[in-house]
Amino acid sequence: MILVRKLLIGMGGTVLAVAVAVMVAVAVDFGTCIYAEYRLSCAVRDAAGLGSDPFVAILGFPFIPQAMRDHYDELEIKANAVDHAMVGKATLEATMHSIDLSNASWLFRPGAKLAVGKLESRIIIDSVHLGRYLGIPDLMVEAPPAETNDATGGTTESGISSSHGLVFTGTPKSANFNKRVSVSVDLSMTGDDRTTLVLTPTGILTGPDTANHRVPAAKRDAVLSAFSGRLPDQKLPFAVAPTSQGARGSDVIIEGITDGVTITLNEFKQS
Repeated sequence: MILVRKLLIGMGGTVLAVAVAVMVAVAVDFGTCIYAEYRLSCAVRDAAGLGSDPFVAILGFPFIPQAMRDHYDELEIKANAVDHAMVGKATLEATMHSIDLSNASWLFRPGAKLAVGKLESRIIIDSVHLGRYLGIPDLMVEAPPAETNDATGGTTESGISSSHGLVFTGTPKSANFNKRVSVSVDLSMTGDDRTTLVLTPTGILTGPDTANHRVPAAKRDAVLSAFSGRLPDQKLPFAVAPTSQGARGSDVIIEGITDGVTITLNEFKQS
């Protein structure tokens, strides 16, 4: 009985020692990852001329083996309230997959080139700033009704809706109309470099999940015109060409996805 007790105590001590070692290893890995994220955030801020440190996340566990082989599986960069053309402020976002750090090191040398297997790039314009630009300060943006009722979460991997039939709701005072209305709006990109976001209203919406207010025929064209607009110079981070436009939450998002590119951090902010 005494022998069994000693064996159990010995096994318990071994298990405890292993558990402590695992916890220490996880803590070291986590702390190293946080430091790398901090260094990358500072590097992006300095290289792109941002006013503050962007949010950075290096994904995948454990972190240290990724750093040792100079290859990150995935990382995200998100800069909020960035000075941006036409609308004043916007959020810039980039998600990178399969990042080769051979020229940059895990702490990101300034000006180093990064080979990226897949790059997702976004400009996010919230309804507040878009509404100010359009002269509709109470603007609310929603995905097309069919997609709002669909549990799939949008038509792209990041949950962005399609570009046709978005619901814009607000008070179009520039049309001398002082009641909230809902308008169906299509989004598109135009221009030689496809950096101009075009908002094209297509009709007044009534019924459930809308402002449900009819517009007299004499006011219809003016009301629709209040929800139209052109936003030039919407250049995506790292100069990625736009591949989709849509809504997520109450934001309008321009997204571009490309494969097999080489970038530098100073290309994060384009305009």
